[in-house]
Amino acid sequence: MAFPGTGKVWMNGSLVEWADAKIHVASHVVHYGSGVFEGARCYSTPRGTACFRLDAHLRRLFDSAKIYRMEPTITYSELHEAVLATIRTNEFKACYLRPIVYRGYHTLGVNPFPCPVDIAILAWEWGAYLGQDALTNGVDVCVSSWARAAPNTFPTLAKSSANYANSQLIKMEALAEGYSEGIALDSFGYLSEGSGQNLFIARDNTLYTPPLTASILPGITRNSVITLAKDLGFHVREEMLPRELLYIADEAFFAGTAVEITPIRSVDKIAIGNGRRGPMTESIQQAFFDVINGEVADRHGWLEYVYPGEPHQAVAATARTATAQK
Repeated sequence: MAFPGTGKVWMNGSLVEWADAKIHVASHVVHYGSGVFEGARCYSTPRGTACFRLDAHLRRLFDSAKIYRMEPTITYSELHEAVLATIRTNEFKACYLRPIVYRGYHTLGVNPFPCPVDIAILAWEWGAYLGQDALTNGVDVCVSSWARAAPNTFPTLAKSSANYANSQLIKMEALAEGYSEGIALDSFGYLSEGSGQNLFIARDNTLYTPPLTASILPGITRNSVITLAKDLGFHVREEMLPRELLYIADEAFFAGTAVEITPIRSVDKIAIGNGRRGPMTESIQQAFFDVINGEVADRHGWLEYVYPGEPHQAVAATARTATAQK
């Protein structure tokens, strides 16, 4: 993914040129990772441009900031409007969003309190994270030698910049070994998550996913998958899962804002099921893309339309049909 190099970035209340969106090298976040951020998506739908679960993402951002004792300089409502303004200014129809709250420039001791709390919002066009082909054919992954943080070390409920040093190690190891992604275990040897995605496993028509106590980020897409799976009549269990369950799974997939829903076709060179996307994964994936692409009625209120006058009154025929069938 290459950045566009043009467009506007929102920084502390002002929209600035992409090339001018800079911070000082002595900013606290550069040296100590003292930042929290979000990754959200905005989709082009038949009814207009819509953010997917923006409120949930911003709530998690404020939760992360609270955990790290960072008081944002604007209110939730102001940040919400700033995100929409950033999309509108850049005239995006579909984009990836990255709001970040971070400790800025003042002092360089470990103590972050003297440093200002700054806020920025980036937006850019970003397609399938692991490639379009991966959404259908799946990816090959490995179990990483790097574990997720033990309880009471780093707060895994916070989406913090510092936590992603661990994610980088997981990702780089996987790539160096010829895999697309790595799956981390928690400090007790149970399944946790990918470098930046939550994990789901299907076996005997039941969908399993590690709980929040397995050092995972409480993913917005993860929550959406659980909801959609239940809508489809699948039994969902959140519980501690042993590593070897991966090898005997019928299906497995990643879920996350960037990766969306991507099947896993092999782990440690052991084929998952038939080595291709399974029926449960496909049905959940289809339900997810139907919602984010505006092809069915938004039953859960997940889409927020960006531009004035949207959503358009003329709903796509597929959405009308889907609504009539419910």
